[in-house]
Order: sequence, then structure tokens, then C-alpha cells
Amino acid sequence: MLTRRDTMALGLGVATVTMIPGLASASTEVEQAIAAFTGGADISEGGVTITAPEIAENGNTVPVEVDAPGAAAILILAAGNPTPGVATFNFKEGAGSQRAATRIRLGGTQDVVAVAKMADGSFKQAALEVKVTIGGCGG
Repeated sequence: MLTRRDTMALGLGVATVTMIPGLASASTEVEQAIAAFTGGADISEGGVTITAPEIAENGNTVPVEVDAPGAAAILILAAGNPTPGVATFNFKEGAGSQRAATRIRLGGTQDVVAVAKMADGSFKQAALEVKVTIGGCGG
């Protein structure tokens, strides 16, 4: 049974989320990007390793490396950025390894998400939270 206090707290939480621009749309954009990459296929955890600093002192240039042995392609997303898509790396059969490294801009503390399309057509995913002390996207 909901008390008056519970109802007020729930209403305040909903109001807060709807008033923060981009909070709901950022997760929607991430979900849409993943769905476009996977074609709506199921995604399993594991098989993908993300290497990034736990704390980035400056969000303007954060080194990120993704390793997914056996991958045909890797999608990297910055879940909290206004535009979450970072990069897609494609690998041919003769590739020596399925690893990609880059530097990305993070607007604040957020998850870096990597989705790998494996050679057999399956998909694997990993996420890693990176704490940013100075924002890179206008902050």
C-alpha cells in the first residue's frame, strides 16, 4: 500500500527525470544505436574487454581500448554524451586481432559501452563506468 509520502516521493522522482533535458533521450539514443547495430538480436555479456581509466581528470581526451577476439565489428558508445555514438570498427578475416584504441570526449561521468558483432553473427556487450572530474562536452 502506497502512503502519501511514497506517492509524493514517486511523483517528485518522475518530475525530476522529465525536467532534466537529455537524460531520458540519451538512453533512448543508446538503445536505438545498439538496436540498429544488432538488428534487434539478443546480446550476451562477456567476450568484450574495455580498457579505460577509472577516473579521467579531463573528459576532453579519454583513452579507450576495446578487445573482442573473434569480432567482425565493434561499436563504441558514450552513454551520457549528447551524441552517444563514438565509432564503429570493422575487421576483415585477415585481421591479426580484433582490438581498437582511440581517444574519446566524455561530457561527464558515464558508461562507455562496447557491442561486438562476432564472426558467427552473435553479439556480445560490455560497459565500463568512467568518472570524469572535468567535463569534455561543454562542462
